[in-house]
Amino acid sequence: MNDYTTTIMVEKTPEEAFAAINNVRGWWSGEIEGGTNKLGDVFTYRYEDVHYSKQKITEFIPGKKVVWEILDSSLNFVKDKKEWNGTRVTFDISKMGNKTEVRFTHAGLVPNFECYDSCSTAWAFYVNKSLRSLITTGKGEPN
Repeated sequence: MNDYTTTIMVEKTPEEAFAAINNVRGWWSGEIEGGTNKLGDVFTYRYEDVHYSKQKITEFIPGKKVVWEILDSSLNFVKDKKEWNGTRVTFDISKMGNKTEVRFTHAGLVPNFECYDSCSTAWAFYVNKSLRSLITTGKGEPN
């Protein structure tokens, strides 16, 4: 499949990358309610009236992997407002020499989705800029 994926390399440990990923409020903009840092946590994300989603952390392996299952969503800028329902967001973390690779995949976010262009552009910013900044400097760039 053509799931959306992007990869960043950082000069931090896998544990530091893992901690930053789970500090969702530090890198993803909007209102976030609920826990974001342990297996089974359920949290909601809301950006104005544009985007709502409810995620459940279904895998949580310190220093290695985090998976969110999208339980519910409402995207007001596409015809099928529930396009994200049932998709999964995965952060795979691995040591590569003296660096750490974080591979982000939104499984189910594919090019035939109406929101693919705008959603993949947003993820590219949040992962490649904001999350990278949070991992490397301790300060993310949520807008």
